Amino acid sequence: MDPGWAGVALLVTAAPQTVTDDRTQTLPQTSVDSSRSSDEAMPPAPTGRAYVRFVLVLGALIAIGPLTIDTYLPALPSITRDLAASESAVQFTLTGILLGMGLGQLLVGPLADAVGRRRPLIAGLALHIAASIFCAFAPSIELLTVGRVLQGLGNAAVAVVSMAMVRDQFAGSAAATMLSRLMLVMGLAPVLAPTLGGFILQLTSWRGVFVLLAIAGTMMVTLASFALRETLPPARRRKLAFKPVVATYGSLLKDRTFVGLVLISGLMFATLFSYIGGSSFVLQDIYGLSVAQFGLVFGMNSLGFLTGSQLNPFLLKRFEPRVLVRAGVTIGAVAALLTLASAATGFGGLTLILVPLWFILFACGLTLPNTPALALTRHGEAAGTAAALLGASQFVIGGAAAPLIGAMGSGSAVPMTLVMALTASLALVVATLTLRGRLAPVDATA
Repeated sequence: MDPGWAGVALLVTAAPQTVTDDRTQTLPQTSVDSSRSSDEAMPPAPTGRAYVRFVLVLGALIAIGPLTIDTYLPALPSITRDLAASESAVQFTLTGILLGMGLGQLLVGPLADAVGRRRPLIAGLALHIAASIFCAFAPSIELLTVGRVLQGLGNAAVAVVSMAMVRDQFAGSAAATMLSRLMLVMGLAPVLAPTLGGFILQLTSWRGVFVLLAIAGTMMVTLASFALRETLPPARRRKLAFKPVVATYGSLLKDRTFVGLVLISGLMFATLFSYIGGSSFVLQDIYGLSVAQFGLVFGMNSLGFLTGSQLNPFLLKRFEPRVLVRAGVTIGAVAALLTLASAATGFGGLTLILVPLWFILFACGLTLPNTPALALTRHGEAAGTAAALLGASQFVIGGAAAPLIGAMGSGSAVPMTLVMALTASLALVVATLTLRGRLAPVDATA
């Protein structure tokens, strides 16, 4: 997710930093130890044009994830027919990429903390290219699903490394703002991707979508190779060994607030992905929208997500991130319950489905930039591993949503809206239980 922007330019070193609360935007720190070599000291955080370039490049890279997921959404019905597959089997290709992204992040996170950020990023993009070509020639739904899992594994590196690069240079509200600005760049992907996918389907088959993704991956790996510097100096890297990695994950799971933020993030992502996985069938097959109309509606709803993410930096000037998280999950739960009521009763027709959906995506845009900012600020000493656990929860929990909707059957909007109502309501419950007071950082190197 590429949520959020606006930060401070600070010289980040391997020395401890102090974070006073979850609204901190400038972090006191010690000066660079002159006895260290220059490559051990953290390079200055980007400012001015470099800051804008960092946002644009990282946003473009993060966009590969939603682009991979959303571009082929209009093709789901045609894939069902072409490969003689069931609706639930086709939806499982969505689950496949999410599971790949989730499990892949658990592996890439510790690796990125040990060898730095750039090498896992380049390797992940290369795997994305190979997997996209594999999908383009997949002869069956089973092999297509395998290809989607491989795509997810490749994209996991991009997700983890991007989040860790932000945390390497920003913390607290500054990180939340940076994540929100990234969403502005990356948010164009879900707005444009379905429309782009529909256009490709008018020229060729669904296989052409994966050819496009391979081309996009080639462009991104070239961009990353030349435009991104390493943000984790050798002095701050962690040893890659089984026991320390397990111990790090164990320490993260002992933090009740961190676990709460992980669950909130995962549940809100599941709410978002329930919409992504079910909307093409609901809006096209049940409400009769054409491919072009679906792309337009999907884009309009994606603007709701962008609105929430871009309003977030302005709200952070007055409210703590935890307050905005609680506000976001509340809006999401109320809107999801309203959508479920409309789907179950038929009251309001398509209008009363689409309007609450916009507010659900708005709530996701408001919530998702702040949960990782709060979570990673608490564990800056293991940002890669913490980002991996956070991302894995999003994709594993979210990945369970699509097949659950398919298993409940088609023919109405109730399955999709029911899953959205359940996940958003659970996120509200978790937020109420875990985000009560001011959240202090756990480690001294936040």
